[in-house]
Amino acid sequence: MGQKGKIGVFLFLAGLVCMLCACDPLTRYKVASTVFDGVPHLPPPEQYCKDYHNQATAREREEEAKKKAERKDSGSIHPPYAMKRCNGCHDKNSESGFVAPKEKLCEVCHQNFIKGSFGHGPAIVGSCLSCHVPHEAKFPRLLKFPKEELCQSCHHEARMTRNLHDIVAAKKIVCSDCHDPHSGNRRYFLK
Repeated sequence: MGQKGKIGVFLFLAGLVCMLCACDPLTRYKVASTVFDGVPHLPPPEQYCKDYHNQATAREREEEAKKKAERKDSGSIHPPYAMKRCNGCHDKNSESGFVAPKEKLCEVCHQNFIKGSFGHGPAIVGSCLSCHVPHEAKFPRLLKFPKEELCQSCHHEARMTRNLHDIVAAKKIVCSDCHDPHSGNRRYFLK
């Protein structure tokens, strides 16, 4: 075989390899079955759909697990948001865009979490977004700020028991270690 023949065979084989590696399954099957005998038949079309769906689902789960692992130490995500269950809160047909009035929206799922005779103002009036974000946060429990800084974002006034609070703050004890942030049976929501 001459030089041109060898080059032709090489180009044919290279093209065949490229086609078999780069093309979609149907094209690969057509080329392979034309050139070679005994090529197995293709699976039914619904098998391709099932395989694609399984692969796509596996990729999504893997990506979500990776995101969850990244957030685990520092952040949080609202489970319905993570599961793409947007219709639990959002209603594109309503004027407000929500399934309930904004101040009652969290109560659709989070029922009876205000317990006791005393309630924290924002929690009582449904102003949950004063402290929390609705979808994804850098901080645990969907908090807007780190737990150590959250209360001070609103409460700038001097504490009634200032000396005690100064000692507590110096020991790195946060407000929610002693106070329930939503409600309680004791004055000042003491635990």
